[in-house]
Amino acid sequence: MEFGPYLILASLEGAVTAAVLALTAVGLSLVFGVMRVVNVAHGEFFMLGAVIAWYVASAVGGHPALGFIAAMVIAPLFVGVLAALADMTILKRINYDPERTIVATIGLLYIIQQVTLMTYGPDARPVAPPFNTRLAIPWFEFGENGLQMYWPWGLSITSYKLFVIGAAGVILLGVWLMMTRSKIGLIMRATQLDGEMAQAFGIPVERVYAMVFGIGCGLAAMAAVLIVPIQQAHYLMGGDPLLLSFIVVIIGGLGSLPGTVIAALLIGMSDGIISVFFTPTLAKILATMAVALVLVFRPQGLFGARDHE
Repeated sequence: MEFGPYLILASLEGAVTAAVLALTAVGLSLVFGVMRVVNVAHGEFFMLGAVIAWYVASAVGGHPALGFIAAMVIAPLFVGVLAALADMTILKRINYDPERTIVATIGLLYIIQQVTLMTYGPDARPVAPPFNTRLAIPWFEFGENGLQMYWPWGLSITSYKLFVIGAAGVILLGVWLMMTRSKIGLIMRATQLDGEMAQAFGIPVERVYAMVFGIGCGLAAMAAVLIVPIQQAHYLMGGDPLLLSFIVVIIGGLGSLPGTVIAALLIGMSDGIISVFFTPTLAKILATMAVALVLVFRPQGLFGARDHE
């Protein structure tokens, strides 16, 4: 088998990883950009979205598409409301102090994880995809009769994985339109630039913070619903999304949504390709080295703005 077809397969697998990672990391970046809060529990909200998706899909029954559609609606809404309540009852009471916020979200991480363990259990459980047709991957090469297409034996990808890439792109476009073309986005950007001035003009900053925290965690839950038919829902599945999201946000630039998406594409694609040809561990090592290089040579990230004293 030639190298080219395998590279296409690895790139498609990397695109799936990048799509889910972009959704998760954009939620984390949105929370930091507007609230200046480092949400260490972000990965557990991701996990919670996957677990709720399993509960919803199991309760709905029938065709897998019905349960999946219900999970796409219910899981992000439930997680978003829960996150907003956590913001109002915990983060608001400590005045969003950076150090105390980190400790508080670490505590929230363990609470969510242990409650999930006690209710959901330690087993990893699958969610059936709404559709899962295998699609052969074609390859083109020049031969004696010009450009020819052939189908390498056994090289294929499922239609659901292609759906994940497309769905994540649509959701990210919706987030961008919300931030740049809507009144809610204008209020969020005003709060991000100067919270005190925004409050002086009558913007309810604390409500905006609760909404942003809910949206950010809801995006992580949406990413989990998309990926859980490929992976299995497990109470410890929040670790890797949290680590990779922090890596992406640091490389892209804290609070920069375009930078976060571009960094997610870079990290996700490289993770997929390296994992296919080598090992997932090597992919994580190289991603961590990339963070170290960015912190040394460009601390504000590739697309972040440098602070001016």
